[in-house]
Amino acid sequence: MATILVIEDSPTDAHAVSRMLRRHGHDVHVATDGEQGMAQAASLRPDVILMDVVMPGVNGFEATRLLRRDRGTGGIPIIILSTKDQETDRIWGLRQGAIDYLVKPVARAVLLGSVDAALSVRGVAGQESA
Repeated sequence: MATILVIEDSPTDAHAVSRMLRRHGHDVHVATDGEQGMAQAASLRPDVILMDVVMPGVNGFEATRLLRRDRGTGGIPIIILSTKDQETDRIWGLRQGAIDYLVKPVARAVLLGSVDAALSVRGVAGQESA
């Protein structure tokens, strides 16, 4: 079981993603904006972060960049999960330090595959195949 932080301002999207991850055996925490997400990432030190882009205050691109630069959170894999589906958004998200960029709505197998790949890079044991 891995600890996953979902940073998502949409209650509907947060619930859907959290449900998929919990059914896969993960411990899921949710933050509703970028600032809260960065604070939770620093205290929780999750195994993976799923990051929305469009949020009030600190957006997902900025939060990703700030988390990457921080000593305590810089090694946590970040997967951007956004409705922004332009290639320029994908490139920008990866340049900010995300390891993957998924477009919502995301298929369960795609989400779980990306999370499992991030966990294998991170060396977290106990993942099951999607």
